Amino acid sequence: MQLARLDQAERHIASGRRYIERQEQIIADLERDGCDITIALDLLTTFRHMQDQNVAHRDRILKELEQ
Repeated sequence: MQLARLDQAERHIASGRRYIERQEQIIADLERDGCDITIALDLLTTFRHMQDQNVAHRDRILKELEQ
C-alpha cells in the first residue's frame, strides 16, 4: 500500500515539475511580449506551493517506509 502511495506521489511531483516549467516558459514569453505578468506570477507561486506540498507528502511516505 505504501509503495503505491509513493509511486503516486512521485508521479504527481514529476507532473507538477513539468507543469511549472511550462508555466515559467509561458510567463517568460508573456513578459518578453510586454504583457503584465503579475497575476501569472501569483498563480505560479501557488503552483510552486502545491508542488512543495507534494514533495513533503512524498517525504512523509519515505519516512514511514524507513520505520
